[in-house]
Amino acid sequence: MPELRRIAVNGVELNVALDGSGPPVLLLHGFPHTWEVWREVLAGLTDRYTVIAPDLRGFGASGPAAAGYDAGTLAEDAAALLAALGARGAAVAGIDAGAPPAFLLAVRRPDLVRRLVLMESLIGRLPGAEDFLAHGAPWWFGFHRVPGLAESVLAGNEARYVDFFLTSGTLGDGVPADVRDRFVHAYTGRDALRRAFSSYRALDESAAQIERAVAAALLTVPTLAIGAHPVGAALERQLGPVTDDLTGRIVEDCGHIIPLHRPRRLLALLRPFLAGHPVPPDRRGA
Repeated sequence: MPELRRIAVNGVELNVALDGSGPPVLLLHGFPHTWEVWREVLAGLTDRYTVIAPDLRGFGASGPAAAGYDAGTLAEDAAALLAALGARGAAVAGIDAGAPPAFLLAVRRPDLVRRLVLMESLIGRLPGAEDFLAHGAPWWFGFHRVPGLAESVLAGNEARYVDFFLTSGTLGDGVPADVRDRFVHAYTGRDALRRAFSSYRALDESAAQIERAVAAALLTVPTLAIGAHPVGAALERQLGPVTDDLTGRIVEDCGHIIPLHRPRRLLALLRPFLAGHPVPPDRRGA
């Protein structure tokens, strides 16, 4: 089991899972996850890397925060966390809501991010996701963005709501019961829900930050874009025009929560990429 530490950074106290030894790898989760979305992946990296997996500000066991759920502030949290741990650079991976801050960190601080992995997310309003968005954004984006609404409606029904995302995000397979229970606990209560939905309410601010960043500089660090269902290749298409060194892969027969649904196949992509080797195609049977 990883060591859990509380580390004060950028005005908030983060709950951080730490394990392994070697070059640092920072893992940023999405919704409705905590650091434990990386549990299986973490175990597969610690033989070669020091893995750093925080709960984002306001999520899970990290301290509550009244503000700062935009991608830019979350990127600053990540940079401050690396500094607090004495890491002068790291490979960074982000999924879902963790991908935009990982992207911004790499664009703004290429000195700090050695390699970048983004998966199952859209990066702001960058062109390339038009097919994915042809019928509009997923329904919950609008629901979550209305201030005060979703947390009021869902209070008392958090488990059923979290289960919807965990089931659909694994194509019906679900996640281990203990992980599911901890996710539900992390998102139970109006305050916890409000904090979780704050990242959706900051989407316009985050998109503007991304647009300003790519207007000033391209993404220069080696980048791996990984898609599954439903985002697929949309992320790679967004990144292509703004990224110097991009590799794209699709994990077939895999839901949105790649690290829990197909961890071995994800590791088969991550391990060579982190080592600087060519990334093989996904192998369905792996």
